[in-house]
Amino acid sequence: MLQISYIRENRDKVIQRLAVRNFTQTELVDELIHLDEEIRSIKSRSESISAEANAAAKQIGDLMRQGKREEADLLKVRTGESKEQAKVLHEQLQVLESEFQQKLVLLPNLPYKDVPTGISANDNEVVLEHGEKPVLPENALPHWELAAKYDIIDFELGVKVSGAGFPVYKGKGARLQRALINFFLDQATANGYREVQVPILINGDSGFGTGQLPDKEGQMYYVGADDLYLIPTAEVPVTNMYRGDILKEEDFPIKNTAYTPCFRREAGSYGAHVRGLNRLHQFDKVELVQIVHPDKSYEVLEEMSTYVQSLLQKLELPYRVLRLCGGDMGFTSAMTYDMEVWSGAQKRWLEVSSVSNFETYQSNRLKARFKGKDGKMHLAHTLNGSALALPRIVACILEENQSDQGIRIPEVLVPYTGFEWIS
Repeated sequence: MLQISYIRENRDKVIQRLAVRNFTQTELVDELIHLDEEIRSIKSRSESISAEANAAAKQIGDLMRQGKREEADLLKVRTGESKEQAKVLHEQLQVLESEFQQKLVLLPNLPYKDVPTGISANDNEVVLEHGEKPVLPENALPHWELAAKYDIIDFELGVKVSGAGFPVYKGKGARLQRALINFFLDQATANGYREVQVPILINGDSGFGTGQLPDKEGQMYYVGADDLYLIPTAEVPVTNMYRGDILKEEDFPIKNTAYTPCFRREAGSYGAHVRGLNRLHQFDKVELVQIVHPDKSYEVLEEMSTYVQSLLQKLELPYRVLRLCGGDMGFTSAMTYDMEVWSGAQKRWLEVSSVSNFETYQSNRLKARFKGKDGKMHLAHTLNGSALALPRIVACILEENQSDQGIRIPEVLVPYTGFEWIS
């Protein structure tokens, strides 16, 4: 959530940066500034009335002690009128503050200066490509056919149990999943992240804190009887661990990693591009979350991108890094890198990770602050990244490593799987 002080003092810059996102509701900026002025005016009048009432109360007491009851009674009447006026102002203030908050949450985060202008994924900037795309034989199979051939993932059984988008992993398929989770967690802890195990159900305050609410409520599964949501990513509970906290500057960077299942409704997702593991309602992911000093956040973003790339290199998967354009970036992000892995059998790039800097957008909602060396309170910067989401990683491992002998397991995973081949 943007800070009104920044919007008020940088109106033209805010509108200019929103244009990078192709955000057209820029009239909201002036509406917010106008509402803020009204709110501050009413607060000023209320404070003035309160000060006058306090002074009058003291004066009434003095008059009563002096035996000037008639003058005191007249002042009491005026004080009563002031109290009524204060009540009216308070009611007006509640209405205006509610309208202000409803409008403020409609503004997305401002893109960082390096974010390219654009409307869709076609406008994203390719930062780098790594590795050679493998040349697969003509009879190479996509992962959903490999899964059926080796009986390691059962999509139809998942439909029977839950519905489409809930696969059942079997035998070596299940062990590969577990191997990847443990590998990613071990790599994260070796790189200074603290492992945490968090709830996979969150309340509305947590959803608001990281920006899923009210923006993405239609994409989350809702448990109505308990007013809870299934998490779309571990980013939500992990970041919300610090909601309302006053942090210590010397503790930065605060680094956490968590494995969780993730749940997304993916409403309206149809077609061949979502077949198999390409898009699921339930999937596993290891997440990285950092809370850092504002001066360090873009340095940390680059470090997180490099770290995710190191995982892909160890898995021997060709990949590329994209800097997302304004129009393709998430609502809460100031800058995002996407990592995509090449699917040789599908002959297209598949996103496997997003690493984002939210600057103060989340921390302002969370009220996650720290006391700086200047003695003042400041909002921290928050970042998160997938390291990694499993479904498309599994898809590419299966497709890229297929041969007549079976499917070769990347060497780095063998100590975790206990086998070198799926055959």
